[in-house]
Amino acid sequence: MTTIRSFTCDDLFRFNNVNLDPLTETYGLPFYMQYLAHWPEYFQIAESPSGEIMGYIMGKAEGSGELWHGHVTALTVAPEFRRLGLAAKLMSILEEISEKKRCYFVDLFVRVSNKVAVHMYNKLGYSVYRTVLEYYSGDVDEDAYDMRKALSRDVEKKSIVPLAHPVHPEELD
Repeated sequence: MTTIRSFTCDDLFRFNNVNLDPLTETYGLPFYMQYLAHWPEYFQIAESPSGEIMGYIMGKAEGSGELWHGHVTALTVAPEFRRLGLAAKLMSILEEISEKKRCYFVDLFVRVSNKVAVHMYNKLGYSVYRTVLEYYSGDVDEDAYDMRKALSRDVEKKSIVPLAHPVHPEELD
């Protein structure tokens, strides 16, 4: 049986099998430690019965006023554990935490080319709010979708009304 639990410092030395995926953004140890210190409730891990890390989600709460929201910084599941519903379960946990924090919505960024992830997020109730031009750097910079899902506090669903024009990363609020 899969266990969902809080991420610990020791997990930083055990999650390479998950981070080796080319679509997974990998950060330096200080970045992970910052999230663990500031938003530990948003840093959850899926672990197999044998203790292998199956996937994780890392996020935070940010903004103010009607822009107060939960943010998914990273969600990844190791290839051998995909299609088991782990990503949906981890997203559900992050959304529940965001509801408890009285957030208006949850947002995330995903590569435009990552059709599988975009489809999954659509199935989970997320929609494209805007396109962020050249958000991901690489040999060729790639655009991202800023996808959002309104939470119960946003009764009028104002937070998910799509913007008509794309933005550049420096224009993000």
